[in-house]
Amino acid sequence: MYDLNGKFNTFYSSKVVLKKEQKRELHDKKNLNIDRLKDGLIEYNEEFDTDYKLAEEPVVQGSVAMHTVTQNETNDYDIDVAIVFEKDNLPEGTLASKRIVEKALLKKCTGFTIPPKAHTNCVRIVYQDGYHIDFAIYRRFKKDENNDEYTYEHCGSEWRERNPRSITKWFVDQNKVHNHRLREIVRLLKMFSKSRGSSWDMPGGLIQSVLADEKCESTYTRLDERFYYTIKAIKDRLAFNKEVYNPTDPTKSLTLVQKDSTKMTNLYNRLSTNISKLDILFDSNCTKEQALTAWEGFFKHEYWSEQLTENRSTFELSKSSMYESESFYDFRETEEFIDYILPINLKFDLQLDCNIIKGDRKIGTLSSYLRDGKALDKGLNLYFNASTNVTPPYDVYWKTRNRGRLAKIQDDIRGQITPSTIGENKLFHHETTSFSGNHYVECYIVKGGVCVARKKIDVPIK
Repeated sequence: MYDLNGKFNTFYSSKVVLKKEQKRELHDKKNLNIDRLKDGLIEYNEEFDTDYKLAEEPVVQGSVAMHTVTQNETNDYDIDVAIVFEKDNLPEGTLASKRIVEKALLKKCTGFTIPPKAHTNCVRIVYQDGYHIDFAIYRRFKKDENNDEYTYEHCGSEWRERNPRSITKWFVDQNKVHNHRLREIVRLLKMFSKSRGSSWDMPGGLIQSVLADEKCESTYTRLDERFYYTIKAIKDRLAFNKEVYNPTDPTKSLTLVQKDSTKMTNLYNRLSTNISKLDILFDSNCTKEQALTAWEGFFKHEYWSEQLTENRSTFELSKSSMYESESFYDFRETEEFIDYILPINLKFDLQLDCNIIKGDRKIGTLSSYLRDGKALDKGLNLYFNASTNVTPPYDVYWKTRNRGRLAKIQDDIRGQITPSTIGENKLFHHETTSFSGNHYVECYIVKGGVCVARKKIDVPIK
């Protein structure tokens, strides 16, 4: 296969992956409307002498939680947020429960052209620029009071048992199975599926994620090869089976109505037609221009058109050399987020500091370094110590997130959430200062299956 991996990587990093400012905008809109809901519930309770309140912090779901939103979904961002109540804190009727949330939002969402409205599976807020936030309502309860685990039910046309974190957890787990390469395949597949606009009428992100998981060819070293062989396998699979099931409940189909079946057929037909445009990549005489033309025909994105124009210019060599030097690091996105894994109810305190050891001598604490605006040297030992007012028993988890260019170059951003490795004292954690960057360490206290305390401390290294 013609090696255009440098251009393909640049396309992925600069045109597919959501930019920081876009991620921040999604995050800000989500937080703003969660605050509106909480404040609206307070006013609703005051007006009607009720006591409706969230049982835990809202849970982001869907493509935002799985980090598979792409740039070409601009003005069509769907932010799914699960809000959880105690079962005995809501009416038994699903419509009545949705009306409470709708009325609470109406009290605070006063400037919208389309007011918040209850739908079958959510209460929706629509922004004029195309953003919409879906508040999916859940209730929780314990089937056995001696068991710490909650059972969750989703408020749709009726109450149905469903955990708001199950799909995200499935995706995070499968991303690990595929060496943290599944997310990039899903993003690229979504980029293709939305490349011709809404007229293509393609399946949603969950179905695409399930198909990508089934056929992910993560063993290939190059991203262009990983993507090509995955979509070819998906196309071959769809040729004889267009049924897709919920990955967390294989008894439930994701293609329930005729419209869903039509979308599956559309995906198969469009993959078949456009994958054939890539056949030239396997011709031993394939030129760079032919390879660029093939990918331009597949994605229909201006990036590839620009590369073709550049390739044809009389300054091809100098321009190509300059462009290939753009920063792209083939690192795996290994970071995990506690919010998508466990319920959050931060009702206890957690303090976090760190002793800095050089050789066999303590030279200070991290809190004092941060207070003085100082960064750490490389080659130091860091002994983190946490203290909390949570009463035992509880579990302790730690997360170390490396940032900066070197972390990406070395494919070492880390960010996994792992149980404490120091059995005799879970509140201690050890790291070393290896390379430059504004890194951080975070600690979580988990009791009864709920994160009840968390604390983060920055680790700046020269």
